[in-house]
Amino acid sequence: MESRGKILMERYELGRLLGKGTFGKVHYARNLESNQSVAIKMMDKDKVLKVGLSEQIRREITTMRLVAHKNIVELHEVMATRNKIYFVMEYVKGGELFDKIEKSGKLTEAVAHKYFQQLISAVDYCHSRGVYHRDLKPENLLLDENENLKVSDFGLSALSESKRQDGLLHTTCGTPAYVAPEVISKTGYDGAKSDIWSCGVVLFVLVAGYLPFQGPNLMEMYRKIQNGDFRCPSWFSHKLKKLLYKILDPNPNTRISVQKIKESTWFRKGPGETRTVKEKIPSENATTNAAPALAMRRKKNVHEDVKSLAVTNLNAFEIISFSTGFDLSGLFIKKECKKETIFTSDKSAAAIISKLEDVAKALNLRIRKKDNGVVKIQGRKEGRNGVLQFDTEIFEITASYHLIEMKQTGGDSLEYQKLLEQDIRPALKDIVWAWHGDDQQQKE
Repeated sequence: MESRGKILMERYELGRLLGKGTFGKVHYARNLESNQSVAIKMMDKDKVLKVGLSEQIRREITTMRLVAHKNIVELHEVMATRNKIYFVMEYVKGGELFDKIEKSGKLTEAVAHKYFQQLISAVDYCHSRGVYHRDLKPENLLLDENENLKVSDFGLSALSESKRQDGLLHTTCGTPAYVAPEVISKTGYDGAKSDIWSCGVVLFVLVAGYLPFQGPNLMEMYRKIQNGDFRCPSWFSHKLKKLLYKILDPNPNTRISVQKIKESTWFRKGPGETRTVKEKIPSENATTNAAPALAMRRKKNVHEDVKSLAVTNLNAFEIISFSTGFDLSGLFIKKECKKETIFTSDKSAAAIISKLEDVAKALNLRIRKKDNGVVKIQGRKEGRNGVLQFDTEIFEITASYHLIEMKQTGGDSLEYQKLLEQDIRPALKDIVWAWHGDDQQQKE
């Protein structure tokens, strides 16, 4: 385990921990030769290989070596040992742009204008080099000591050679609230146009303090994204509203281009006169708008190549929705009992099903498989509200990594919770990599 003051590769002195993620952590460090401050992202090789993300890591290295721009975090070098991968990057000490929004609630148009100009400059440069970021959001935008924006985290980026013969990209990824509608459709999409959409969502969040598209659950939010169904708040200037409606156009063929954005009046001149009276976000936005924006913070993305899923035909957006924190319904509806349980496993689908059969037999439950791959499990006697029943569905994320959803479909919720906590969870521990979405979200 790395600790403060440790010398890494005889070149860097490690300092304080800057952040932690699923597959590693980021430390502040100092180059012993030049005395330059850097940030070192350390990743565990075993964890990366276990969930099939080695290609994503290679892509990030290739991409960051291709781009060199004042508004993009610089990758100095990559080092590796038998167990670790080290990304030595530019140290950006101002923190995430998200933190600035979270602290102030929302930014003025003038401040947002500056950041948006820098974001578009970086994105335009990436596109000119055949690089598409595909995960632009405030958490991936850092600020340096001079309050200048730096784009980071190219782990989901795509290169121009990733395009198929139709000239489009066909890999679905990103963060749901910021992803373009065409990305989820699986018909292929233009990486530049999808990045433009994400830039529009970022701009909206900067000035509004909340997300443009939201609903009581993820599917409702997705429907609004597909329809371009959003409304600008009253404090947005007319020029900003005009630009945003052109950027957040659900039709990629008519969506504004980067060049046209740069030619727009708001982009060139900014908001102009600002209001003298500071307007507050209406109270209803505090619960229906601001909360979802904060709920999206630092949640793990699920990356899904367009290949047939192991057991069911579910679109990529729904797979992404299984990530902890993306179901927004809990912000608005108080539930007596949680009816859905999600866990991940590094076992094969056949091994998972076999284990479910063993558990059902041990608990004297009926089990049957349906044609669409759902494993239906039932009790053998009537409970307080009928026969207890729950469905288990298995989704392939990578060849060696599966996501499993267990959902109650009949019977009494309290009886189901008792069975789940006291019997099912302990019995499944041999196949569970991690539970998600509740207090037991940890490796078993």
